[in-house]
Amino acid sequence: MAVTEKSILNRLYIVAGFLFLFACAVLFKLVSIQLVHGDKYRDLAHKRTERMFTIAPNRGNLYSDDGSLLATSVSKYTIRFDAVTVSDADFKANVKPLSEALAKLTGKSSSHYQQLLRKAKANKNRYTLLVRNLDYSEYMDVKDFPLLRKGPYKGGLIVEQKTVREHPLGKIAERSVGYERKDENGYYTRVGLEGAFGQYLRGVEGKRLKQKIAKGQWKPIGMDNIVEPKDGYDVISTIDINIQDIAHHALLRQLEHYKADHGTVIVMETETGEVKAISNLGRTQEGRYYERLNYAIGESHEPGSTFKLMNLVAALDDKVIDTSSVVDTEKGYWKIYNHRVKDSKHGGYGKISIAKAFEVSSNTAFAKTIHNGYKENPSRYVNHLLNMGIGTELGLPIKGEGKPVLRSPGDKGWSGLSLAQMAYGYEISMTPLQVLTFYNAIANDGEMVKPRLIKEVKEWDRTVVKFEKEVINPSICSKETVAKVQQLLKDVVEKKHGTGHRLYSPNFSMAGKTGTAQKDYVSKDPDKLKYISTFAGYFPAEEPKYSCIVVIHEPDKSVGYYGADVSGPVFKSVAQKVYATNPLIDEVEMMKGEDEQLEQSYQKYYAEAQKKYKKVPNVKGMSGMDAISILENLGITVEVKGNGKVKKQSISQGTDISKVEKIILELS
Repeated sequence: MAVTEKSILNRLYIVAGFLFLFACAVLFKLVSIQLVHGDKYRDLAHKRTERMFTIAPNRGNLYSDDGSLLATSVSKYTIRFDAVTVSDADFKANVKPLSEALAKLTGKSSSHYQQLLRKAKANKNRYTLLVRNLDYSEYMDVKDFPLLRKGPYKGGLIVEQKTVREHPLGKIAERSVGYERKDENGYYTRVGLEGAFGQYLRGVEGKRLKQKIAKGQWKPIGMDNIVEPKDGYDVISTIDINIQDIAHHALLRQLEHYKADHGTVIVMETETGEVKAISNLGRTQEGRYYERLNYAIGESHEPGSTFKLMNLVAALDDKVIDTSSVVDTEKGYWKIYNHRVKDSKHGGYGKISIAKAFEVSSNTAFAKTIHNGYKENPSRYVNHLLNMGIGTELGLPIKGEGKPVLRSPGDKGWSGLSLAQMAYGYEISMTPLQVLTFYNAIANDGEMVKPRLIKEVKEWDRTVVKFEKEVINPSICSKETVAKVQQLLKDVVEKKHGTGHRLYSPNFSMAGKTGTAQKDYVSKDPDKLKYISTFAGYFPAEEPKYSCIVVIHEPDKSVGYYGADVSGPVFKSVAQKVYATNPLIDEVEMMKGEDEQLEQSYQKYYAEAQKKYKKVPNVKGMSGMDAISILENLGITVEVKGNGKVKKQSISQGTDISKVEKIILELS
């Protein structure tokens, strides 16, 4: 018995000892946590219950020059459903009306949503997707749907909000408008105007401290943000949406007709350098076209015969030739070393002036002229081009400008053929916008201005930054040379032998130069030979308001590939429609007595308009506008044919107005 009691006591002592040691260990740990690692664990607890949230600012809007939206930020909402928080009674009473409301919103069936909701309830799903990408008004409607109107805790409503960037013009000018994206590491990808001027558009993020509450919800601590967000500024671009729309659709039609790989159109205001339209379209494997890359700014390639203008300006200024200088085009080809320079016309043009050589775009004439004129001092030729701004980047704010190539004697790739090749646009590389900048300088009487895509940065009605005209070169050549080449560019279109004569219209004037450059010409396989078709110029020819370049790559050769055929019609379409939407207005001085006649005409109209008619009046002899105003005020629908004064009305005078719904007026 004593042995047994002693054994039990020993065991109790052992257990008590273990308990004492455990208590000591717990006490030591508590002291260690509190005193040694206290700061660490307090920070950890703080992070789990409190968190600093970033408040995204509203990104500024991007506008066209007339205030139309090119890009804007809008809130989009995703609605999810927490099936656990909803009571069985509420769910049963509301599942059908909720499903019907969702079906009406989305176009899906009510049974689809009933099945979705019942499955979520059975599986206790706390994050079921109901609908996504709602705008604000749709979101407000959904918040008031049966069951969801009870809120997050009784109705299971979960709302996720995000801000997305929308382009009201859709795919038109998409690459030029561009985007700015920030990855998880904080690095930006910048494209187009959005990327170039992101520093103004993006604003400054705010900070807000929030505390974690039940069910994964966070609530703000205090009434104020730690750092208030600052919204981005608005940016006003130079883009004219009407000209942009014209350029886009004219290019699209031509690309589709010629089954081309890609193309670009740029329209620039001559005096200021403001880019009014910039369209870039590339072909998909399915044969459709979309804004794939910014070819206008980023694609540098051999310009072909459009570069003859640069050569002509240099040669005229250097007195190497004059427009009346005669060049022998021989039989349509000229051999230099082991290379043949050929003209597009079989048999050549014979002996012609350099002026006509430019108008017919003779390769042999220009190759002989530039080679013979500068072969003793080729650096003089290259330096002249450099001094005019050729071979230099424009320094645009938009990322990705293509680098021009202009070799000098001694550079890799320079050879005895270089002068002859460069004479008609090979062994040199430029982007479409770089080429257009030179043509615009000729239109601008020699002043080369930097292309400009932005007018100003604004905060509400306050201008933050204003972008002014920037002159690259006040005079690229002599006034005499400018006048001569302006006339030749006009003759390319107006003279019957000019390569651009098919574009001529007696209704409006244009000046420009065609260009047809070969691609992949190093290949000996003719089937692999591809072309770049270009037309660059300006309009009107006499007092240029806009310059324009059209470049189309790889048109189907079976349909056509010459610049006048492929790119020229796009240029003409743009010029014609811009003329139509922006007519030149001349103030006409009235002859003696005309103002009195106008006043009498108005008084006659006013007297007629004041009458209370019950029958159709006689409006013959009235101006169309006056007749329409009187008849429409009587509640009659008016259809008009022609212009001028009313010569015939379909409903005769004296007809009861109550029996008339529509009247047709024929104008003289």
